[in-house]
Amino acid sequence: MNDAILTAEGLVKHFPIRSGLLRGQTGAIRAVDGVDLTLRRGETLGLVGESGCGKSTTGRMVVRLTDPTAGRILYGGRDLAALSPAELRPLRGEIQIVFQDPHSSLSPRLTVHEIVAEPLRVQARYRDGGRRRVAELLELVGLSAEHANRYPHEFSGGQRQRVGIARALALDPKVLVLDEPVSALDVSIQAQVVNQLAELQRALGLAYLFISHDLSVVRHLCDRVAIMYLGRIVEEGTREDIFERPSHPYTRALISAVPVSHPSLRGSRERIVLSGEVPSPAAPPSGCRFRTRCWKARERCATEEPLLVDRLDAGHPSACHYPEENSRAGQHPGHPAVRAADAR
Repeated sequence: MNDAILTAEGLVKHFPIRSGLLRGQTGAIRAVDGVDLTLRRGETLGLVGESGCGKSTTGRMVVRLTDPTAGRILYGGRDLAALSPAELRPLRGEIQIVFQDPHSSLSPRLTVHEIVAEPLRVQARYRDGGRRRVAELLELVGLSAEHANRYPHEFSGGQRQRVGIARALALDPKVLVLDEPVSALDVSIQAQVVNQLAELQRALGLAYLFISHDLSVVRHLCDRVAIMYLGRIVEEGTREDIFERPSHPYTRALISAVPVSHPSLRGSRERIVLSGEVPSPAAPPSGCRFRTRCWKARERCATEEPLLVDRLDAGHPSACHYPEENSRAGQHPGHPAVRAADAR
């Protein structure tokens, strides 16, 4: 599409498993195994899934902190995955990342000024008004210039995350990868940081790849959502598609676990508790990767891998042979999951 700012095509990341005296490769962890994503200008795309599904690895590949095993990352007509470090350096400032834990992502030996100024120094842009730029960035994220001479340990978790965001904005990026940026914060602080991110997006025209397992935050912030399971995207659509009309069983199970906020609605929604363990990414199941935990699984699911296509002609694709027509669709008689009334 013409408004696409960044596109991932067939993105793969396999981590080798080595054993024996010679440390030979005996297998591979298939962390990301063929992911296609399109991020549009000025939008927030949520990437959602359980821990270990590969969403953070996908984000790190987008910013080339991790090199992909295969696939393309298209930005501005160039494939970032094919660029050398020297060729990639001028583009580093345009795609930045905010990490999950602000405590571990900020050097305790540097002041806030030095942390925010570091990208400017690396790109040789500090000498021309760098001190003024750092002060502007701190003001932009809700801090003050007086905070510049303090160290990270002198701040709260929310303030440290704001410092991380200021550092990411130093080089005027067009794309921010937000890797669970509020999961390590208190709930009240989460709301402040999320609202700050929304304001920055409106003011600066940023595009966000928002990685999270918190569907409440995703529903508040994201325009489109991609659901990831065991290294692959299993459903993608607008916020309304995903939360009001989920078609993949895994998406339905995730949404059923979101707490109901209004007391009058408690008990009105059934909870889907998936049975079994998440399969190992070193040996994913044949056919559909979700079939070992799915109540709709049939013989076809074990032999034929479902493609991410729009089978229901509803405007959003899902990787399921038997997608639900709406969020109220009944359960398959062979349902192995335990369903309980949502008492939250």
